[in-house]
Amino acid sequence: MLDTNKKPVISFSDEQEQLLEVATNFCRDKFPLDRARARIAADTDFDKSVWDEIASLGWLGIAVPEEFGGSGLGLAEVVSVVEPSGYYLAGTPLVSTTLAAQALIAGGTKAQKDEWLPKICEGAVATLALTEPHGDWNLANLTCKATRDGDKIALSGTKTFVTDAASADLVVASLMLDAKPVLICLDRAALGAAKIEREIVIDETRRSYRLTLDGISVSADSLLDQDKAADCLAHLDQAACLLLSAEACGGARGVIDVVVDYLKTRKQFERYIGSYQALKHPTVDALLAMEEARSHLYFAASVIGQGEEGEIAVRMAKARSSDALAFASDRAIQFHGGFGFTYDCDAQLYRRRGLWCEYQHGDALHHRRKLADLLL
Repeated sequence: MLDTNKKPVISFSDEQEQLLEVATNFCRDKFPLDRARARIAADTDFDKSVWDEIASLGWLGIAVPEEFGGSGLGLAEVVSVVEPSGYYLAGTPLVSTTLAAQALIAGGTKAQKDEWLPKICEGAVATLALTEPHGDWNLANLTCKATRDGDKIALSGTKTFVTDAASADLVVASLMLDAKPVLICLDRAALGAAKIEREIVIDETRRSYRLTLDGISVSADSLLDQDKAADCLAHLDQAACLLLSAEACGGARGVIDVVVDYLKTRKQFERYIGSYQALKHPTVDALLAMEEARSHLYFAASVIGQGEEGEIAVRMAKARSSDALAFASDRAIQFHGGFGFTYDCDAQLYRRRGLWCEYQHGDALHHRRKLADLLL
């Protein structure tokens, strides 16, 4: 039971502050919104030269232990990088690669950590394959199967919403083996036997793929530690929710700035439309919701991994950040009138990013239901 008498403390370290400033400046320079729009029709998943710069800044190893070439910090510091990425609608595999590294840290064998974590810190692209066509947000509800075949593991089934799979050097996938969930490493050689199909998703600035595992056979040492699989999946769910919340909070700030700029320049009846209360009040409501969500976000970043308290904080952050970006982007579209429903309007891009973030790892209603079970 949660101790409601305990005073919550939101910490914000010097490292977080420095990373937030550096990431904001970097994203402002590298990800102007016209680049987000251009990615819709781009042939590549992301800009490789920008990705190399991100690796050189050390962002891929922020939450990786120093013994594997990382900075030895935590997900709280990663949040400070992901939030500005959301503000500028950055299109990189930063979140998916960070989560794949978390899978290895939480559940990988020593050999897997030794092989892959240094590569990730240096710029290898990694991602997770956890979602299946049934759409259940319970990560332990798996239909994909792993079957022992001598010293090999034969895989079957289909994964969906596998971000950046076509560019990935490593995919960490979840399957059922001997009636229990397991995680398995699939390198580029193994993925060569997979059928990878691009999916059309609501946020077309992202690259999402359907991964068919039928016909793939890998060695048994590709399995992550089976005894840690259940706990690892639970950790990945919370880590993903935290980073998606950071992206959503950044997006809410970004679209609010789009709204304010528009309200200060658009005129109707010889007055700037920002002078009308009917537009002022919803804009202030959006700002209040965003700041509330950010408070939840940074508190969750402070306590993630601390048992029930951490889970409650992360679920609250996911619910409130989803609501904040949904409201702010919806108002932005409405304020722009018919233009707001076109791709030429920046508000449209934020609304689509918001829907993507919300429906990955559970929407606001899903997390409120989980919170009710935790609190009552």
